[in-house]
Amino acid sequence: MHTVFYKLAFIPLLLLFLGACSNSEKNSLPGVDQTLAPEFGDTFIEASIGDASTLLPVLASDSASSSINGLIYNGLIRYDKDLQIEGELAESWEIAEDNLTITFKLRQNVKWHDGAPFTAADVKFTYDLYIDPNTPTAYAEAFKQVTHVEVSDPYTFVVHYAKPYAPALISWATAVHPRHLLEGQDVTKSKLARNPVGTGPYRFSEWLGGEKIVLESNPEYFEGQPYIKRVVYRIIPDVSTQFLELQTGSLDFMGLAPLQFARQTDTPAFRRLYNKYRYLNFGYTYLGYNLKKPLFQDKRVRQALSYAIDKQEIIDGVLLGYGVAATGPYKPDTWVYNPDVPKYGYNPVKAKQLLAEAGWQDSDNNGILDKDGAELAFTIVTNQGNDLRSKTGEIIQRRFKEIGVDVNLRIIEWATFLKEFINPGNFDATILGWTGGPEPDQYNIWHSSKTGPRELNFIGFKNAEVDQLLEEGRRIFDLQQRKVYYDRFQTILAEEQPYTFLYIGEALPAVSRRFRGVEPAPAGIRYNFNHWFVPKAEQKYSR
Repeated sequence: MHTVFYKLAFIPLLLLFLGACSNSEKNSLPGVDQTLAPEFGDTFIEASIGDASTLLPVLASDSASSSINGLIYNGLIRYDKDLQIEGELAESWEIAEDNLTITFKLRQNVKWHDGAPFTAADVKFTYDLYIDPNTPTAYAEAFKQVTHVEVSDPYTFVVHYAKPYAPALISWATAVHPRHLLEGQDVTKSKLARNPVGTGPYRFSEWLGGEKIVLESNPEYFEGQPYIKRVVYRIIPDVSTQFLELQTGSLDFMGLAPLQFARQTDTPAFRRLYNKYRYLNFGYTYLGYNLKKPLFQDKRVRQALSYAIDKQEIIDGVLLGYGVAATGPYKPDTWVYNPDVPKYGYNPVKAKQLLAEAGWQDSDNNGILDKDGAELAFTIVTNQGNDLRSKTGEIIQRRFKEIGVDVNLRIIEWATFLKEFINPGNFDATILGWTGGPEPDQYNIWHSSKTGPRELNFIGFKNAEVDQLLEEGRRIFDLQQRKVYYDRFQTILAEEQPYTFLYIGEALPAVSRRFRGVEPAPAGIRYNFNHWFVPKAEQKYSR
């Protein structure tokens, strides 16, 4: 499944993502006439390898749910195409000189999809929902920084903080939930999880489990009705099947695998149907170690495993060069990136040396290292439907065997993968990815307080200095001062290697040529989806 956001709203959270498509700059030409006048109609169809889990944003941490929620709901603010903050449900805002108070002036005449008026009471309710200890959300942290909120009038919402909080403003990109439909309910049992009501550009129409989710253009959307009448997410668990459907023109969008992008779509027939784009993702792929397992509690073992992996081999062999090596959680073209952290170039000799220092020897000459009667063996799990991850796992498995580490690779269907393995911490190691936005706050993933059930530090990383750096880094607004904290944070992660940070891949989307208005920008290509359109003469779907 592809991590795709129609509007780039960081939503102070990072999402577990299944595939490779997101945000950054564009490198190839669209090659279509963009001068035609916009027209209404037609349907946009894309595929997902997994079904959504819930269409209540407060409960959703998977990309399938969140990309759909991005069309149904709005936040108070969002990122524009140049990754600058702009208003969405908020018309304007004012930040006090001490950085402790934000006053939002909200849009008037915004309606929920059921016709009820949107007011500041909905924003307050959303805040209360996130901080409620009975709400099983991974994303309460930003709102716990708030001391209290005020509803001065139906369209004025005031937020107070005890300490300066750098991600404060962008945290209000979080989707606002409907008070009149959720108040007094157990949110985990709400029918809105499968029949959502938002204020966004698209209204929920239909959800056939395991088959498709359908959204309809909202004629009363406050920024104007989107031109594309209908959006259909088809659940197609097999990526090869998705690609076959793309080639026949049955899909309008797909994040291509490198082989597909470079070779299998380099034909006149494909070029007649689609335009291709490429740009560096915000997301990265990693091999994460479950630090609750005794095997991974010695950092020499984790460092050794990192030295045993040839990242460039993966980038060249799996990504076909469409990516760069990752050294930490930030991509190299951002202000926060630290280029001076310890690096783990491919060095199997160093890997064996570290394992020997940690007490691992091949005492019975069977090719597998052992210690205290136990072999150095574990299982890597990753999700079904992502060939890049499975191929990466195969290369890692082979390289580990060369240094005497016996690894089993398991590929698991996404919903089962989350429910039975990741969320309960029932795994040894995992190949996964995170994606986010320009805000560098990583508290939710790396702070020691975030290791509970369904929280994002599911590998169990705990480091007192990292906790302090994350706590202090979010209090500073000056970028140069913040960078000091995040530079040190990246250095510690590099030394500790709780993840082997593998690569940052390029997004390689293909978009049907009949869609006009596609304008690549630093925010990617989906930030202005509401303005995409199809000329009447080229529209395929009448209803």
